[in-house]
Amino acid sequence: MTYKEITSEAKVRMEKAIKHLQDLLRSVRTSQASPALVENIRVDYYGTPTPLSQLSSISIPEARQLMIKPFDASLLPEIGKAIQKSDLGINPQNDGKVLFLTLPQLSGEQRKKYAAKVKEMCEEGRIAMRNSRRDLNKLGDQAKKDGELTEDENKKLHDEIQKLLKESEGRVDSILEKKTKEVMEL
Repeated sequence: MTYKEITSEAKVRMEKAIKHLQDLLRSVRTSQASPALVENIRVDYYGTPTPLSQLSSISIPEARQLMIKPFDASLLPEIGKAIQKSDLGINPQNDGKVLFLTLPQLSGEQRKKYAAKVKEMCEEGRIAMRNSRRDLNKLGDQAKKDGELTEDENKKLHDEIQKLLKESEGRVDSILEKKTKEVMEL
């Protein structure tokens, strides 16, 4: 692989790790209702576990309430069961056409627990980025061994990958700070 291909791959991998982290963090509960809390809950749809977002529309009628309107009303009981089995700890109210989920106010202890979960997820993201750095550095070393890169280019490549890692970790830090603030606010 060439210098340019490896640096391009590094950028792609770091961006993927950040995107994945952001997707994971969307499912962490804050004081505000968010469709992301329930959209990936799996519902038994004719024997196939299907994400809730593919079976219904999810809206926010009030700040701490979600409304789930299935495309097929016969799925209401199954959706209700799936939500109760999830780790949300919320009992949905069924009015025959839609389900309402009212999110209770988070206690201080719950907020701390969610903040710790956010921190853990961010650390896992950093670990994934460091693993990518290691793999990319190995690619650079292999390219040097194969004669595709010079010693100087390989050193420059390692520095470039490290710089990308530091930038990405900085983004993770700001994501962590923002999400923790969301979790902790009343």
